[in-house]
Amino acid sequence: MKNKVRIAYISLHWARTLSSGVGKKIHRQIETWKSLGHEAKLFMHSEEARDRDLLASEKFFYPSQSGILQREIGRIRAAKEMLHAVKRYQPDIIFLRDGMYVYPIHRLADIAPIVEEINTNDLEQHKELGMGYSFYNRLTRGFLFDSVSALCYVSKELSESPAFEKFQKPKNIIANGIDLYEFIPLKAPNNNIPKIIFIGSPGYTWHGIDKIYTLAKNFPDLKIDVVGYENPSPNKPLPKNFFLHGYLSEKKYLSIFATADLAISSLAMHRVNLTEASPLKSREYLAYGLPTILAYKDTDLDNLNVDFLLKIPNTEDNIITHGKLIRDFAYKMRGKRVDRDIISPLIDTRTKERKRLDFFEKIIEEAKRK
Repeated sequence: MKNKVRIAYISLHWARTLSSGVGKKIHRQIETWKSLGHEAKLFMHSEEARDRDLLASEKFFYPSQSGILQREIGRIRAAKEMLHAVKRYQPDIIFLRDGMYVYPIHRLADIAPIVEEINTNDLEQHKELGMGYSFYNRLTRGFLFDSVSALCYVSKELSESPAFEKFQKPKNIIANGIDLYEFIPLKAPNNNIPKIIFIGSPGYTWHGIDKIYTLAKNFPDLKIDVVGYENPSPNKPLPKNFFLHGYLSEKKYLSIFATADLAISSLAMHRVNLTEASPLKSREYLAYGLPTILAYKDTDLDNLNVDFLLKIPNTEDNIITHGKLIRDFAYKMRGKRVDRDIISPLIDTRTKERKRLDFFEKIIEEAKRK
C-alpha cells in the first residue's frame, strides 16, 4: 500500500485480551499496520469485562448479569455508542472481525467501506449456541453481509462455502499468521517419555479434547499436558498421564511448553463441517519450535513435506486409527525442533498484513469510484 490510511478495527461481543489467541492476533495486526506507517485503532464491543490484560481500545460494554431482554437492549446501546465513536475517528476503511449481527452495526457502511474477515462458517458454529441464537443468526446475517464492501477469508474452503456464495463481494484469502520475531524458539527438552502439549478453551467441540483424553488412555507411555481446560469428563477418572492445568497466564503456560516435545492442534474440525483451517494455536506452537500434529488441511502448510509435521485424517475416529502413528511420531520428535527458515515465509504475519493492506487499498479506491 502506497498511501497512509486510517483503519478502524471492529470486534463484536467478546472481550479481547492479550492472553487469548484472538486477542494476540488482533494486537499483532494493528501493531504491524502501525509499523508499516498506517494508523489503526481497535473498537471493542463486549460484555462487561474486568480483565487486566484487555487490548488497548475504545471499549463499549453492555451488562452480562441481567435478563436476556436487558442484555440485548444493552448490546444494541453499546453498538450505537461504538458507531458514533467510529464516525468521530473518520477511518478510511473499517476491518470487521466476523460476529453475530447486532443493530445497527450495518450502518458502519455509511462511515467507510467495510472489509469483513471470515474466520469460520457462522451457520455451523452458531448451532453450538443453541436454537435461539442459531435462528437469529440465520435471520439477520444478511444485514451485515449486504453492507460490507469485501470479504477476507482465512481459508480457501470458506471462500468457496455455500454459506457465503450468495454474497457476491470482492474477496481475498489470507490465512492466520504470527509475528515470528516476537517468539524465541524453546530448546528441546531431554525427555525419556515424550510430552505432548495442547492449549485450548472449553466449549469448542472442534478442539477434540475428548480425543486427547482417549489418546492418553490408550497410550500410557505418553505424557499429555492440557492448558485451558478443567476436567472435561467429571464422571470419568483421568488417566495418570493426562494433566489438566486449567486457564494459565502466558508466562505459566510457557513453562509447560518448554518441557514439551510436540504439540497437538485441533482434532475435530469435521464436527463443524470444516476440512481446512489455520488455527492461531498451531502458529504459536510452531513459533516456539514445537513439532505439531495436524488433523485438517492447513491453508499455509498443506503442501509442506517435513519431518516436524504429522498430518492425520480429519475424521471422528482419527485417534483410534492413527493413535500408534501419533505415538511413534512423539518418540521420533524427542530432542527435535521446527526449522524456522522453512515456516517463516509461510506463516509470518508481516507478509500477510502487507497483502491485506494492498487489498484494503483496492477496496478504498473502488469505493471512491462509486
